[in-house]
Amino acid sequence: VQLVESGGGLVQRGGSLRLSCAASGFTFSSSGMSWYRQAPGKERQFVAYINSGGSSKNYADSVKGRFTISRDNAKNTVYLQMNSLKPEDTAVYYCYAPARKYWGQGTQVTVSS
Repeated sequence: VQLVESGGGLVQRGGSLRLSCAASGFTFSSSGMSWYRQAPGKERQFVAYINSGGSSKNYADSVKGRFTISRDNAKNTVYLQMNSLKPEDTAVYYCYAPARKYWGQGTQVTVSS
């Protein structure tokens, strides 16, 4: 099982980024997927979840209305579109396959004020 995140970087307040997570080694199209994040000195926290078919999504209150999770099962990839970014969104963002309990390596997102 492998999860590889990409798309992180440095962006100004109010900007946007799209994270990608490419999955391999398991049946991606049958698996719900999540995004989590961990800021320095803080615990890892849930950001968003999408079910296997993409019909059901849920979000942390802190990102509702700003972030959108989506997936492309043909590409074995899950995405996190992040808009209206705030400095408090600065963290390492991780892709997570709950059924496999497997984490990606993370990608750094830094939002400057």
